[in-house]
Amino acid sequence: MKKTCTFEDIKTMLIECANVNEEITPDSVLKTDLGIDSIYAVEMILALEEKFGIQIEMNEMDTMMTVKEVVKVVEGKLEV
Repeated sequence: MKKTCTFEDIKTMLIECANVNEEITPDSVLKTDLGIDSIYAVEMILALEEKFGIQIEMNEMDTMMTVKEVVKVVEGKLEV
């Protein structure tokens, strides 16, 4: 069965990895709305790679500014 990545998957991961307590929406900006700094961003990427069996390049990390962009990158990796 093909793995999928949903908003709820990413929301749960943000709560677990970065201790985010703010309300998380698909349009939440990781840095300004949720307080995700570079350390938490790396932890999130490592958790995503492990959970979904994918590899996220550093330049792709720079494109993930909102929660929905994280979902989009992961989904794109899973489609390959």
